[in-house]
Amino acid sequence: MFAVVRTGGKQYRVAAGDKIVVEKLAGEAGDTITLDDVLLTGEGSEIKDSKGVAVSAEIIAQAKGEKVIVFKKRRRHNYRRRNGHRQQHTILKIVSIGGEAPKKKVAAKKADDAAPAAAEA
Repeated sequence: MFAVVRTGGKQYRVAAGDKIVVEKLAGEAGDTITLDDVLLTGEGSEIKDSKGVAVSAEIIAQAKGEKVIVFKKRRRHNYRRRNGHRQQHTILKIVSIGGEAPKKKVAAKKADDAAPAAAEA
């Protein structure tokens, strides 16, 4: 079974046992997190309903990406600037696909709030 999940503004096709590198997520190595923004699920060439499906993953490590050099130069003006950047990454191992996504709490109207409005009318 596979799933397409969205995290950090990117989409990843994952299956149980896969290791992926994503934008930095909060947590320590060994923690288990739930990716509940599942766009698509399927098995083989069959597409299944992804509503209410969550992907469980374990954080393997928090790491940094390769260094990117930013070099700016303006010709004939003696202007040169050199800067570097290393992006923060989280390495995840997908544990399972298909668990129930946590239900979001919906603020429901209480019966007590509706009763005084009916009494005034």
